[in-house]
Amino acid sequence: MEKIKLLFCISLGFHYLCKLNEKSNYMTDFEKRLEALRNHHEALLTRKNKPVEWGNGIYDKYEYPILTAEHTPLEWRYDFNETDNPFLMQRIMMNGTFNAGAIKWNGKYLLVVRVEGADRKSFFAIAESPNGIDNFRFWEEPITMPDDVIPATNVYDMRVTAHEDGWIYGVFCAERHDDSQPGNLSAATATAGIARTKDLKTWERLPDLKSKSQQRNVVLHPEFVDGKYAFFTRPQDGFIETGSGGGIGWALVDDITHAEIKDEKIINARHYHTITEVKNGEGPHPIKTPKGWLHLAHGVRATADGLRYVLYMYMTALNDPTRVIARPGGYFLVPQGDEYVGDVMNVAFANGWIADEDGKVFIYYASADTRMHVATSTIEKLIDYCMNTPEDGLYTASSVETIKRLIEKNRRQMKK
Repeated sequence: MEKIKLLFCISLGFHYLCKLNEKSNYMTDFEKRLEALRNHHEALLTRKNKPVEWGNGIYDKYEYPILTAEHTPLEWRYDFNETDNPFLMQRIMMNGTFNAGAIKWNGKYLLVVRVEGADRKSFFAIAESPNGIDNFRFWEEPITMPDDVIPATNVYDMRVTAHEDGWIYGVFCAERHDDSQPGNLSAATATAGIARTKDLKTWERLPDLKSKSQQRNVVLHPEFVDGKYAFFTRPQDGFIETGSGGGIGWALVDDITHAEIKDEKIINARHYHTITEVKNGEGPHPIKTPKGWLHLAHGVRATADGLRYVLYMYMTALNDPTRVIARPGGYFLVPQGDEYVGDVMNVAFANGWIADEDGKVFIYYASADTRMHVATSTIEKLIDYCMNTPEDGLYTASSVETIKRLIEKNRRQMKK
C-alpha cells in the first residue's frame, strides 16, 4: 500500500512538472521575464526582518530597510503591454522612499511615505504592514493631494496627527520657486501645507499655514491647548538656512481652516558646538505618557564633509507641552553602516512613530534621504533614557566630569 502511495505521488509530481514545462514552453520571453520580475519583487516584499544584535539597549535596529525604491509597485514603474514595452523597461523610475509619517489604522501599521521619482518630484503614498517591522506593501495608488490656491512645485515630509477633533491631519512642506529671484532657478520658499482626512484616501486641502517667516518641520500637537490648535514650528529666514530662527517653536492657532501664526516662542533652542548648532526640528508629534510628553527631533551640525543630521529626544511636562523637563545630551540615533550611504550622505531623519497599547514603540526613520528603516523600543525605556541620560554641559570640561562621575559610581558598585 505504501509503495502504491509513493508511486502515485511521484506520478502527480511528474504531471505537475510537465504542466509547468508546458506552460513555460508556451510563454514568450517577455512573459518569462515579467514572471521572474514579479517573483523577485514578491520575495523582497515578504522578506522577514530581524533585530540587529548588540545594540545600545535603548532601541533595536533591524537588519533590512523596510522600504526602498524597489518596494514601490511594479505597476507604477513598468508598462506590461508587450507591444508597447517589448524590452520590459521601467517607464517611470523611482529614486527613493523616505521621511514617512506614521499612524496605526484598523490594526495595521501605516506609513505616509515621501516617494521621490527620477524626475526629482516627491509625492505621498501609503505603505501598510501587519506587524510594523516587515511585509510593507504600498496601497494601489499614490495619494492625490489637492493643491492650495498657489500650486506647490513639490510636497514632502508629512507629519500625521490623529487629533482629538476627530480628523487625521497631515502637515507637510510645500515648496515653491521664490519668484522674487526670477534669475535664480535654485531659489525656493518653504511653507507648511495642511490637509485632513477621515479615511486616509480622500484628503481635504486647507490653506497653508500663514507665518511671518518661512516654515519647515511643522507638527500639529494631538490635543487642544487652551481650546486652540497647537503647532510645533521651525521658523527660518530662508529655504535652507534658519538664520535668526532659534530652534523648535510653539504657536497656538484659533482656526485650523485658516491657520495663522501670530505669536511664536522657542521651546527647544539651538546651541553652539552641539548636535543642533545649525538647525533642529520636531519629528513626529509627541507621545503622551504618564511622566510627560516624549519628543523625537532632528539636529543638524556642520562638518568638513557637509551637514550631519541626527535624531535626539527630549520631554515636556504633561500639563504644559512647552516646558522641557528632560534634555538627554547628544544624539539618540545616527546613520550606521549602509545607512550612511545614499542621495544625501550622513542623514538620519524621522517624522513618524507609533506607540502601541502594550507600550512598544516603532520608530520609523530614513537614512541618507533614500530609504526607510524601523527601530523598536518601549515607552518605559524611552522615559528612562530621557530622564537618566546626562544633559550636554556645553563644554569639554563638563563632559569629562560627567564621565568621571559615572566611572566613580561604577567603582563603588563593583566594591559592593
